[in-house]
Amino acid sequence: MKRAPATAGPYQAPALPHPARLLVVAAYALLAAAVGIDLASDPRLTFSPLLGTAPVLASIGTRRARVPLLTGVVALFLVAPLTLADPEVPVTVHLTAAFTVLALTCISTANVVLVSTRERELLRSRSVATAAQQALLRPVPERVGGLRVAVRYLAAAADAQVGGDLYEVLTTPFGVRLLIGDVRGKGLGAVETAADVLGTFREAAQVETDLGAVARRLDATVRRRGVGEEFVTAALLTVPPDGGAVELVNCGHLPPLVRRDGRVIPVGTAGGADDATDPPLALRELAEGSYRSATFAFARGDLLLLYTDGVTEARDAAGRFYPLERRLAALPEGAPGTVVDRLVADLLTYVGGELSDDAALLAVRRE
Repeated sequence: MKRAPATAGPYQAPALPHPARLLVVAAYALLAAAVGIDLASDPRLTFSPLLGTAPVLASIGTRRARVPLLTGVVALFLVAPLTLADPEVPVTVHLTAAFTVLALTCISTANVVLVSTRERELLRSRSVATAAQQALLRPVPERVGGLRVAVRYLAAAADAQVGGDLYEVLTTPFGVRLLIGDVRGKGLGAVETAADVLGTFREAAQVETDLGAVARRLDATVRRRGVGEEFVTAALLTVPPDGGAVELVNCGHLPPLVRRDGRVIPVGTAGGADDATDPPLALRELAEGSYRSATFAFARGDLLLLYTDGVTEARDAAGRFYPLERRLAALPEGAPGTVVDRLVADLLTYVGGELSDDAALLAVRRE
């Protein structure tokens, strides 16, 4: 299993977008021009009040309080030569300019301190949530029960909250059982829900013959949490050891994909003839009946792909969703690890290098 590398070191402010940098540079240039014109122009005219913009400009894009503070001190000292250059301007105007510079310096410095403190707290909270999530998602063996398995977990951009994506692969008396899911919501609450779901699945999958019974226990686990409108989409599968059909119970999750002979087939598709989609976990009581299951062929050489909506809802610069089925079908044959690595690289290229939501990919090939 591979995850996005964690960053280390001191907190750094995000880089300003190029248009913003150009505007800041232009503002500095205008300020410098105003000072130059003031020194060389009519002594009855002064631009000294404009010096109050200097610490404000310096505070843009920095998380170091000394930057606007030192800039404000320099701007304050510049009021004196402008006062001498404009002797016919009332002294009260220059005093007003000096106090304006002083006030804006204090405000800009305080704002930098406040923003940097809050961003550090948010980053620390996300780091804790990410560490907790990764501790729950145990490494998946490359080979299990006649299957080759590969998992890739992609963390979202640093300014996005950690999600509740979850997955598991277990060898059980009934075959290899797979789980992939996504908790509605973000942050530590989503990670706690994911922990409860994974713990219940790891126990129930070993003792429950019926996959629907496993789903019922997961549903009860999420309902017992009773946290607002929280629910979990999940897909549960049993891959029998004898090469038979795979059983699927889909609890409101995205349909698994099977790639066979260059074609990609969604299984258990909502609304189709083989519709086996039930409500998400914690919402089962809103629908009648019990959990339904579907079966589908999974022959030697077939590739089964499970994924979360962080993949399919990723967008390019034009706002178009990532076309997972088409991209998967276009990839060359290879081991599950190779296929998902190519998918990850293609996905990151498609979105421009950063995801806005966590994403998980679980690929399985029968040998």
